[in-house]
Amino acid sequence: MRIVVGDQLAELAANWVAERSREHEQFAISLAGGSTPRAVYERLAGMELDWHRWHVWWGDERQVPPDHEDSNERMAREAWLDHVAIPESQITPLRALDTPLPERFQLVLLGIGTDGHTASLFPGDAGLVAGEPIVAVERPDHSRLSLTYPVLNGAECAAFLVSGEGKREMLGRVVGGDATLPAARISAGETVVLADRAAAEGLSGEPG
Repeated sequence: MRIVVGDQLAELAANWVAERSREHEQFAISLAGGSTPRAVYERLAGMELDWHRWHVWWGDERQVPPDHEDSNERMAREAWLDHVAIPESQITPLRALDTPLPERFQLVLLGIGTDGHTASLFPGDAGLVAGEPIVAVERPDHSRLSLTYPVLNGAECAAFLVSGEGKREMLGRVVGGDATLPAARISAGETVVLADRAAAEGLSGEPG
């Protein structure tokens, strides 16, 4: 697991993702939800990239209408997708267990929860061992859909977006390989942590 550190996560991650996209003629990406990625997406929205190459999915989604305030799709559209020229036919929301997926993602963006969850794979959930590419997950707030380990670990690259002192301890456990944490079980072709200095303090990382 490689750790790349910058002063500001949004700038670091947006530049890193943009550079990654330039390496591919067709770029299949799975997006992370939650609060941390929003600033990254807003940065991407201001970049001039070959958007026609991009094919977009989501790594997890709450089973709410797409205009609901808790929708990961809504957040990504408002922050980014509505402002760039990715064809709508190349944007695939995660709304059903049979949502079509690419043969392989070039990049999956992920977060790390304070409990060590990633996507909507939570500690102790039966869905962690699901053989299907998409699993339904029951949570107290909303039911969710999530990509599973075979899909996430089958990606060319998985990149965690981690920001803030509050994630420091959990990030250390994930990097240390704590097998009780879903995030620590991500092992794609390449696995990268993109973190700001507050989250990565005490870890050995390369400058971004």
